[in-house]
Amino acid sequence: MALVAAVLVVGGGTAQADGCYTWNRTLSQGASGEDVRQLQIRLAGYPGSGAVLGLDGQFGPATRSALIRFQQAYGLGADGVAGNATYSRLYALQDDDCTPINFTYAELNNCNSDWSGGRVSAATARFNALVSMWKLQAMRHALGDQPLRVTSGFRSVACNNAVGGASDSRHLYGDGVDLGSGPHSLCRLAQQARNHGFNGILGPGYPGHNDHTHLDHRGSRFWSAPSCGI
Repeated sequence: MALVAAVLVVGGGTAQADGCYTWNRTLSQGASGEDVRQLQIRLAGYPGSGAVLGLDGQFGPATRSALIRFQQAYGLGADGVAGNATYSRLYALQDDDCTPINFTYAELNNCNSDWSGGRVSAATARFNALVSMWKLQAMRHALGDQPLRVTSGFRSVACNNAVGGASDSRHLYGDGVDLGSGPHSLCRLAQQARNHGFNGILGPGYPGHNDHTHLDHRGSRFWSAPSCGI
């Protein structure tokens, strides 16, 4: 990650900016704007158990609570205010294409290079995958910063048909992610995912999911991994 500039964060001293996004003001509850939405994207994995953080650019109580969880996770002063320390940590956690340092767009798309052919526009599918990656980054950190093995991400209709995916698969929207076992069991992955903003969790015991844990952000919660107590 290249550090390209230093900017003044009002009330927060100087933070290093990178090639992805630069915050130039301290953010707290009551703020609104694109800089709040950019913060929310990176906090999407810290909504609390069973919750989902809205990406609406409005810094309300849910965003403050998510920020506090993030600050606690990284040993920062947990005051619910985004300033120099928070931004410095976020800059360290992201690459210049805005993906978190431990995940890549290519990792979440083995189908094609342009994210086309799904149920949403290519831009929407790519954005949905970005949000999923930030959720996965939070989950990875909570699990001791050990790797998560992504086995499937975005699929076009053609790619989905080729692997026998369901016609309404969330993979077609870019937010569906399948994880294989590795340092953590499939059940451990499914159980931990409940804390990181995934409305959809399917795992062992659910038909067709004994060899992977599926995560997504569907419109309403559906969790089923009976072998894991979910």
